[in-house]
Amino acid sequence: MKIAIGGDHRGASAVKRVSAQLEREGHEVVVVGTCDETPCDYPERAYEVANEVASGRADRGILICGTGIGMSIAANKVKGIRAAVVHDEMTAELSRSHNNANVLCLSGDLLGERLIETIVAAWLRAEFEGGRHARRIRKIEAIEEGRDPASVSE
Repeated sequence: MKIAIGGDHRGASAVKRVSAQLEREGHEVVVVGTCDETPCDYPERAYEVANEVASGRADRGILICGTGIGMSIAANKVKGIRAAVVHDEMTAELSRSHNNANVLCLSGDLLGERLIETIVAAWLRAEFEGGRHARRIRKIEAIEEGRDPASVSE
């Protein structure tokens, strides 16, 4: 799987660790942007990673900032992106199985190294269940197109 990853200054060290983890697992990794511990603005990384995923140049994306919240807000502005902030294995799995999240947003400050590793592994392992959840994804897509989600029936 091809995975685009990026972070701001608060996520820089976690980006390096996660990139190495993904490469060890055989994934193709594209580190987007150059941000070390020198302050940089998370919306730029979020936009770049989200565009890699939305364009199809990457299968999925991972974003890491201080809390994951800012990255999620910014990435979700890109059409076709479903970015989810997760804090544990269960929310990682559900973000994929129920919401078909294509961008994982993590906290570089609040999650430990080992927990980040297990979250990433759970997120990559989980698959979208479809069914009733597919209808809900179509409703999200309707919102992106400026339509009322209630107009989507099945």
